[in-house]
Amino acid sequence: MNIVKRLGLAVWVKDLKAARALGRWGNIHFISKRLKYVYLYIDELTADRIVTQIEQLPNVLRVERSQRNRMDFDFRKEVEPSST
Repeated sequence: MNIVKRLGLAVWVKDLKAARALGRWGNIHFISKRLKYVYLYIDELTADRIVTQIEQLPNVLRVERSQRNRMDFDFRKEVEPSST
């Protein structure tokens, strides 16, 4: 079994009808009706090409990449005691 690395994208849209069409490029995880954004997962290997295609769509305001892969999830370090 081969596990594909994914990248999360937050795509801010003008119209929610166009938001459902983003399923062509990835797996839609969440659609916010109030804030008008879509969170979707795409394949990390083709992320650059897909992001440029999504940014060129007429109903897309901006695209933000997930910062999760840049975070450190190693919680074994001891926390330094505060001096207060």
